Amino acid sequence: MIPPKPAPRAEARVPLLRYLRLFRSDILSAQPARLYRAWMAEFRTPLFRSFLVNQPALIRTVLKERPCDFPKSERVTEGLRPLLGNAVFVTNGATWDRQRSLIDPAFESAGLKDSFPAMLAAGRAARDRIGPGEHEVEEVASHAAADVIFRTLFSMPIEAEQARETFDAFRAYQRAQPILNLGALLPLPRWVPRGHRQSTRKAAARIRALFGELVARRAGEIAEGTAPDDLSTRIMTARCPATGAGFDVEEMIDQVAIFFLAGHETSAAALAWALYLLATHPDAQARVAEEAHALEDATGSEVMSKLPFTRDVFRETLRLYPPVPMMVRRAARPETFRGRPVPLDSQIVLSPWHLHRHARLWDEPDVFRPERWQTPEGRASARDAYMPFSAGPRVCPGASFAMAEGPLLLAILTGAYHLSPGTGRPPVPVAFLTVRSREGIFLRLSGR
Repeated sequence: MIPPKPAPRAEARVPLLRYLRLFRSDILSAQPARLYRAWMAEFRTPLFRSFLVNQPALIRTVLKERPCDFPKSERVTEGLRPLLGNAVFVTNGATWDRQRSLIDPAFESAGLKDSFPAMLAAGRAARDRIGPGEHEVEEVASHAAADVIFRTLFSMPIEAEQARETFDAFRAYQRAQPILNLGALLPLPRWVPRGHRQSTRKAAARIRALFGELVARRAGEIAEGTAPDDLSTRIMTARCPATGAGFDVEEMIDQVAIFFLAGHETSAAALAWALYLLATHPDAQARVAEEAHALEDATGSEVMSKLPFTRDVFRETLRLYPPVPMMVRRAARPETFRGRPVPLDSQIVLSPWHLHRHARLWDEPDVFRPERWQTPEGRASARDAYMPFSAGPRVCPGASFAMAEGPLLLAILTGAYHLSPGTGRPPVPVAFLTVRSREGIFLRLSGR
């Protein structure tokens, strides 16, 4: 069975206003089919020039070899500022350097060994909470991933009142925030209002207020010497090597917002699609369920070495359904790509969605084949054409965290429940904040 994939745009070219309407509805189906074979494609509008890049050598140039020449594009990140403020996800230059100098050591010191008990507890709580029956598994996955974040960031289970309130507010933000904002199109000064919907601003303000309460409480615990040694404590007590300064309260709220967005939303999207793929591929599901026996008495992270196939299932899920389907950089100086001039301030689009399904880089690109990760051809494709967490200096600092969390939660749930498709039509992938299903993913769960 071929996993669902949105139908690409039928027309090779469309008028700008029609493209913007398609883009606002879903950026995946708004793109033409040729992008699954092209090394590069140029899009011209009266407002900006855009180049989608699939050629591995060019991607290496942008992300790894010359990242300073291709900073994050503010045209896209403006849409997330009501929630993220000045978080590390949207900054560039010296500000970004300083933020990463505080964040990276905290993630490195809070290794899998320290985080694993919280992940395991969250997974077992999700298993016990669900029960047999038909479920919308995006909701299930969102709840489980949020629980992992709260346990690792603030030593707080999702059942805590403040954690649950934050989770509900974030879901409201997901529904209110469109992918396309005026700031993504016009090079406006920062002081010009971006026209965010009132519901978007209200939901973002509520989330930030809740995070502010958590940050203020933790700051007090740090001052009193009673704070647990979790991720938020390590980040809040980190100091910049160059200046000796740490994050102030508002900066810490920004960082907590991106940790929650990146660590919860992306993990939840990937987990939901992984559960669906196993439900529609019984042989793979049986192998994951067999590996899950290793978790029955697990207490430490060493058990992850006993889940190799489950890890490959999660890798393959991230290939087919990368949570962040497109990344946008800006050409900080004139360039030449594949013999074409790339003017200053052009948008450079790197699309994991198209790269991971590229017909010239992957064998059977639309097929779910976890076994490919153990073949020479699969490993070669992964080196050149796989970037679910970006790459280079701006690689997601929580990538190793996600690659432990995802397989662990997947094994716990599959070990407890037999998965089969629910009633209704197959899910249709669309890009909201991440790659989700347009109308949810419904599966039937029965006890093993």
